[in-house]
Amino acid sequence: MNKGMIVGLSVLGFVVIMFLWGMGQFNGMVTAEETVTKTWANVESQYQRRSDLIPNLVATVKGYAAHESSTLQAVVEARAKATQTTIDPTNMTPESLAKFQAAQSQVSSSLSRLLVTVEKYPDLKANQNFLELQAQLEGTENRISVERQRFNDAAQGFNVMVRRFPKNIIANMFGFEKKVYFEAEEGAAKAPEVKF
Repeated sequence: MNKGMIVGLSVLGFVVIMFLWGMGQFNGMVTAEETVTKTWANVESQYQRRSDLIPNLVATVKGYAAHESSTLQAVVEARAKATQTTIDPTNMTPESLAKFQAAQSQVSSSLSRLLVTVEKYPDLKANQNFLELQAQLEGTENRISVERQRFNDAAQGFNVMVRRFPKNIIANMFGFEKKVYFEAEEGAAKAPEVKF
């Protein structure tokens, strides 16, 4: 073999190795991004579960608390607004996530007001359907919290991957961008005031 052929094979070998390495890095990023997308779908699924419980809860309360129509209407309206607010997980921005969180927060707030209203109705608090719905709603809120944490974990794993050298070179070449996180709502750090 002559010297030119050895250099040519070496260069070709290096190019093949770099191609295979780059392909592996790209495929790893695709897998990590799909994990973020899947965990976001799980978050949405739990919010959807909560939205699906609300009509039954409102109907049950309505039978006992007909004159609480403004509270019931607020729950229905918040649910409608929240179900219309969606996010494309492949193009999630801090602004779109904040809008989504605000809509979901409005649902949580109206549900809280509804559950406080229920305290006025001892017969309703003893109703088996209401108790089951309330337990399902509590379980759903816990599931939402767990799925939000899983989403943040997946987003963190992806973000670390696309920011570390040398993977960041591949990430920049193919347009992989950092994912946003769920964050505490504004004012969440301040403890609520309790008065007796």
